[in-house]
Amino acid sequence: MSIADVVRTAADRYGPATAIEDSHGTRSFTELSDRAHALAGGLRDLGIAVGSRVVVLLGNSVAAVEVDLALAIGGFVRASLNPRVGPAEWERVVRDCAPDALIVDTRIAGAAEFAARTTSTVIAVDPTASAGPSLDELATVAADYAGLPTPEPDSLCALHYSSGTTGIPKGAERTHANRLASLAAMRDQVLAGTLDGADPAVFLHAGPVIHTSGLFVLPVLEAGGRQVLLDHVGPAGLIDAVGVHAATHTALVPTVIARLLEFDDDRLSVLRRLRMLAYAGAPMPVEHIRQAYRRITPNLVQYYGMVEAIPPLTVLTAADHRRGVIDNAGLLGSVGRACPAAAIVFGTHDDPVPDGEIGELVVAGPAVSPGYHNAGTRTDLGKSHVDGHLYSGDLGYRDPDGYIHLTGRSKDMIITGGYNVYPREVEEAISAIPGVDDVVVVGLPDEVWGQRIVAAYTSAAGARVEGDVVLAESRTRLPDYKRPKAAHRVDRLPLTALGKVDRAAAATLLDALVRAAS
Repeated sequence: MSIADVVRTAADRYGPATAIEDSHGTRSFTELSDRAHALAGGLRDLGIAVGSRVVVLLGNSVAAVEVDLALAIGGFVRASLNPRVGPAEWERVVRDCAPDALIVDTRIAGAAEFAARTTSTVIAVDPTASAGPSLDELATVAADYAGLPTPEPDSLCALHYSSGTTGIPKGAERTHANRLASLAAMRDQVLAGTLDGADPAVFLHAGPVIHTSGLFVLPVLEAGGRQVLLDHVGPAGLIDAVGVHAATHTALVPTVIARLLEFDDDRLSVLRRLRMLAYAGAPMPVEHIRQAYRRITPNLVQYYGMVEAIPPLTVLTAADHRRGVIDNAGLLGSVGRACPAAAIVFGTHDDPVPDGEIGELVVAGPAVSPGYHNAGTRTDLGKSHVDGHLYSGDLGYRDPDGYIHLTGRSKDMIITGGYNVYPREVEEAISAIPGVDDVVVVGLPDEVWGQRIVAAYTSAAGARVEGDVVLAESRTRLPDYKRPKAAHRVDRLPLTALGKVDRAAAATLLDALVRAAS
């Protein structure tokens, strides 16, 4: 099976039904297949060679899905840029991957100027743009796209960039085999039969399709579901969109779910229709999981993975959430059980630690990336690949029932007074304090303790929890060496462009707050 097979088979099965839509238009399954194959052929006829890197700067749109499928079908290597991070970050990615082509929506802020500076072939989404040929023109150029060669499973289909430790983005290589492994695991483990039913499935892409939401494109396409792409929608708009589009599925990051919980039950009632609400990308406080289960939908599914090992590696199923809420709270603090194809151990791959002991998560299997782009010339890549095993940098353990618990990142671990403290454990304790919403815990330098634990938190809607209350409650919930020495209430925690808490920015913020208070 290839990605082209998935697209063509869906077109054969579901033909005129709507496959994807955005605020500007729709594509049927047949139209999507024809368009993706034509774009793949157009890129070839434009002189872009198989295996060439193509940078893509598009928002959530029909065009983004078409281009993604076209690049995979044609054997090109996609490197997607996040529209929200801006030109400086885009330039860093381009310098690292040296693309042969740029596919761009010049209506994105800064994109036209960025495109004008590139030496790559430029293809514009907007037919009125002067940057280069448009997608429409490219799709009509192809003389014969029926004979496109099928990419080899181990050939690259994408570079997925994340921040490097020196500020230079690092591109994890992703193969066609990686992506097809994700398709199977998403279908069988995360979606797990929820796409079936009398009413057609409707997947709402509320988050960036270049990130975790995009993992659902192929399995939903394969099942004949309709996919709706929302661009820059807030929590209120998301709630409205579920009702307007009769959505049955969506995937969100935990920070968005936290914002949804600020609405009253009547406003949230439309979300009860969701057959699946998946969340990933960062840990979600257990109290938020309980509230989401009761107030949004009980059909919650958590999955875990990373750019170096395509999700899902583990899944906490809807049944697991039900058990966790009703009679086994410990389940809600886990990321679920390993997917069948993901071989996960803790410690080292040749000498794992026993179940229950904390070690570094090491994974092998078809989800694991072959490595990083330009790995031979860089020393700042962090996670390491050894004999087909990925050393993730995530710390955790496997409990006796096979559930995997993550305690934090090795680089984020706090060492205070000679003790190792995992931020997530402290964050879970503080987030359970009534009135506390989001929380992040970091270690700041301390002459006596080595590091001291400090926390930044937000109050839930309608509540105003002061720092002295957080500190007092922490004394009843945590042993002394794990208690924060200071707790500061803030309006919002700093987030990355993908909605995760930015720990580096949080540490800078807390350092400034501690200095101001001293």
